[in-house]
Amino acid sequence: MEMSRRQILAGSGVALIGSIAGCLGGDDATGSDGNGGDTPTDEETDGNNSGNQEVADYLSEIANYDGINDRTDEGSVTVRNGAVDGAGQQFVFDPAAIRVSLGTDVTWEWVDSNSHSVTAEDETFDSSLISGEGETWAYTFDEPGTYLYYCIAHRALEQKGAIVVE
Repeated sequence: MEMSRRQILAGSGVALIGSIAGCLGGDDATGSDGNGGDTPTDEETDGNNSGNQEVADYLSEIANYDGINDRTDEGSVTVRNGAVDGAGQQFVFDPAAIRVSLGTDVTWEWVDSNSHSVTAEDETFDSSLISGEGETWAYTFDEPGTYLYYCIAHRALEQKGAIVVE
């Protein structure tokens, strides 16, 4: 039995409408908000965990990332820029991630002669490229939040870091 073009198109249209209707289904009977109860709300998490997952995701490929280094009791912190980690990976920020208090001065110190930058993903700060061992660049964190940053010259090599400001 041979089908006409109209019969094929009509059958396809009915199947398409049925598929769309299934995707657009109404509310479920339980009235769930969709989070399945597994994700904690803001009230269930303490402030010390803010930014942890975002940082872990951002730095997941970084060999020297082993959690957020707590520096909240320090008025100023130094991060080594262009360091070599314990596994021999060049071009890392050391430490890779820090937690600081509001108003903390963070200074990046160049530890090799290569050009590096300290550039925020959200464009909050950018040192531009600086060359020379012993060079420094500083930024004072006056706003709370999670700051993800990278080196412009070595982004493809995963030279990235993070700062959580409380």
